[in-house]
Amino acid sequence: MTSKRKATDSQGPNSDFCDFLLELADYERNVNRNIHKYNAYRTAASSLSKHPVRIKSGKEARELKGVGEKIADKIDEFISSGKLRKLEEIRKDDTSQAITLLTKISGIGPAAAQKLVKEGIMNIEDLKKNTEKLNHHQKIGLKYFEDFEKKIPREEMEVLEKKIIELCKQADKDYLVTICGSYRRGLKESGDIDVLVTHPSYSSTDPKKPKLLKEIIEKMEKAQFVKETLSLGDAKFMGVCCLQDDYPFRRIDIRIFPNDQYFCATLYFTGSNLFNQQMRSHAIEKGFTLNEYCIRPIGSRGNPGESLPVSSEKEIFEYIDYPYKEPHERNI
Repeated sequence: MTSKRKATDSQGPNSDFCDFLLELADYERNVNRNIHKYNAYRTAASSLSKHPVRIKSGKEARELKGVGEKIADKIDEFISSGKLRKLEEIRKDDTSQAITLLTKISGIGPAAAQKLVKEGIMNIEDLKKNTEKLNHHQKIGLKYFEDFEKKIPREEMEVLEKKIIELCKQADKDYLVTICGSYRRGLKESGDIDVLVTHPSYSSTDPKKPKLLKEIIEKMEKAQFVKETLSLGDAKFMGVCCLQDDYPFRRIDIRIFPNDQYFCATLYFTGSNLFNQQMRSHAIEKGFTLNEYCIRPIGSRGNPGESLPVSSEKEIFEYIDYPYKEPHERNI
């Protein structure tokens, strides 16, 4: 949902392949603005990260989901030489490196990074000397850059989860709270903290209830858990939190959903992106549309009907006749 450091589990026998593919992915997104290639490299890296044995050739890699001929050729080149010519050229290009670096700062996207580089800002030190060029979000991103770059170990995520639920329950014991993203999928590290909240009194047929989210944030600020606010709307908070003085500062997003939309939301924000794509495609095949808000049947004229009632994630799988997957089984 939020961070520039979304967790990708590239440990294992093929981690070096994953590393160069992810570096190429960042280059395509940030410098070339080519999201298609970005997604292709990420998909291949994801497949390789989950393969339990060492890949010995590009031909062997092509058996995996998302690995086509061009990526297979790169794997062969890397196996034979220990490096990649394209990546060596990218690393020698100061502009490309500067853009990639600046996009690691929360709030700075590829377009903003390219604009800053054109103005002669090539590194973090340059940026610190030109903070007047930054908006509020970007200034906070710069302030906590080093901490935001550190991934969050699962042990810390477990303590954060307990703290977040405790503070929400202090605001109102009836809040339902789920930490989503890679943490819910069981990965060892997370890039940030993605929190979904609902309340039994909140329905999609009601007007928005901004006080629900605001009372949670007020409780978290009073407890000195939330340290900075990037933005606070009726349904979404973006900010910075910290467990205590000897812990790093972390990026946190909290979204509040109506109770009747909550389980479509937890499914969507748990991910992975590829798993969500598969679910949506399968839903369409079965005559439904599915998003983070609802599941709806598609009528005979191709128009979606009324939202179906959903009281658990399992019900969504049942509607579209898709075998239920536990969160830890959604890492594809």
